[in-house]
Parts: sequence; structure tokens; C-alpha cells
Amino acid sequence: MKIVVTGGAGFIGSNLARELLGRSDVDHVVAFDNLSTGDRANLDGVDVELVVATVLDPDALDAAFAGAGAVVHLGALPSVPRSVLDPVASHHANATGTLEVLQAARRAGNIPVVVASSSSVYGANRELPKRESMRTAPISPYAVSKQATEAYALSFGHTYGLPTLAFRFFNVYGPLQPAGHAYAAVIPAFVDAALRGVPLTVHGDGEQTRDFTFVGTVTRVLADAAIGGVHDLDPVNLAFGSRTSLNTLIAMIGEALGTHPQVEHTEPRAGDVRDSQADNSRLRALFPDVEPVPLADGVRATVDWFKTLPQYQS
Repeated sequence: MKIVVTGGAGFIGSNLARELLGRSDVDHVVAFDNLSTGDRANLDGVDVELVVATVLDPDALDAAFAGAGAVVHLGALPSVPRSVLDPVASHHANATGTLEVLQAARRAGNIPVVVASSSSVYGANRELPKRESMRTAPISPYAVSKQATEAYALSFGHTYGLPTLAFRFFNVYGPLQPAGHAYAAVIPAFVDAALRGVPLTVHGDGEQTRDFTFVGTVTRVLADAAIGGVHDLDPVNLAFGSRTSLNTLIAMIGEALGTHPQVEHTEPRAGDVRDSQADNSRLRALFPDVEPVPLADGVRATVDWFKTLPQYQS
């Protein structure tokens, strides 16, 4: 089976490529990536076909999707702060890009498409846990673009019979997630700062909570969905109902490193939500056998990976 992963050189995509190649049903993985945020190095030693192109190019998509059994659409321009600075770029990459991917999947024979949405679509809706049936209230351009991503996917299921599955990712973390740039996610940013011996920047009081999900758990679910052709006409949270404050997370990172990281508090960021926690009942119904990696174990694995990078070698 051939599977195309858009954003395949990115953090989640490159981890997914490894997971897919370990499955007996898969013999060909195409990593489709324009390398704007992905990195060729993430695929070092991985037997994939790398196609360097944008999801806004229909001809490139048609060539890549030919003969594919499924597509996992992870290609996107991530980051809430980035979208606040340049909302048009986020819209083009995330909303229009998804539309092009879905059109290409139709042209390729209505092949199944798994798409990545985001918990950010819940936005200003403060009710916990976040259930897929809740009112969405996006408060950032990124969140709006991700709501468009899932809405396009689900509408293609209703309108054209395209088998689609829209996962709402929560805070995915783990090896290969980059740090050291303005839009780094919270766990790599914290681990990077701790390893360099500089204060960890916390926007707010640190009591804001997130539902962190280890990338290995996410990629197992994505692989099961793509290989099995799992589809649904409603979105699905891809998280497991945990709720961890940033202050607790920092303590876990310190324990994994055997240190006590210093913390510097700044003003909260525009577009950030205060709390996030998933209801996972729909996920459990579709994938009853999946078991999440505990946060402490995932943080330890992430720290161990960071320690192998040249810039942290003493």
C-alpha cells in the first residue's frame, strides 16, 4: 500500500513515516513537503520518497497521489503567534491547501484522507472537557484556518462521498519537534532552555493547562486510520483527557534532567486559550485498542532525544 503524507518532513509527519514503514501493509511512503517548516534531516535513514512541492500545486499533488491508497494531510503553517502576524499566509497554507489536497484525492479516485485539525478551534469556549459536539469559538487566525481544514474535509465526505477523518490534535510533543525559533511549541522550548541553562519563558502564571499527547501515540492512531480507511462525518479529538499545568510540566522536565529550571514569567500571548482538555470517547469508540504514552515517560523520551543533539553536547 502506498500512503502519501503531506508535511512528511515535519515533526509529526516524519515520525509518522517511520511508523508507517514499520507496518506490514505499507510498502511505499511519499513525504510531500515544501520544506518551509519541515526539514530533510528529519527523514535521514528513512526509506521514503521525498517530494519537495507545495500543497497549493495541483499538478504536484496529482503526481504524488497516483496509485496511493490513502493520504494523511499534515501539511500546514503552524503556530498561533505566526498566524497573528500573518493571517493571510496561514489561510493560504492551511485552508486553501486543504481544499487542494481534497480535490486531488477526488481526482485520484476518491482515496481516503485523514486531516489534522486542532484543539484551537474550541477557542473561547471554556467548557471542559472539550467535546466534539461543543460550539467552536476560534480566537486566532490559525484556529480559523484549522476550522476551515476540518470543515472542508467533512463537507467533502457529505457532498462527494470522499472518505475523510478530521482529527483535532491537542498539544503533540516528542522527538524531532524543533526548538530554537520564535514559534517553537512549549515542550521543546522549555527543554531547550533548560539544557542551555537559561530561564524558561512562561506566558502568564503557568497555571494554564494543556492536554499533552506523545507523538508516538498520535502516529499509531494516524497509521491505523490511514491503513484501515477509517472515516467519519464528525471531527474526532486525538488526545486522552489529561490536563497538566505548565508549572507541573516544568517540574517533570526538571525531574527528567535532574535539575531545577529557572522560570521567567511574561504577559499572556494574544490568541492563547487558558485551558484545554479533550473528551476522548469518540476516539476510543473508533480506536479502542490505543493506549497513550504517559506524560512523564514521553517527557523523559523527549529530553533523552534532545540530549543527543550536537548543540547540547558538553
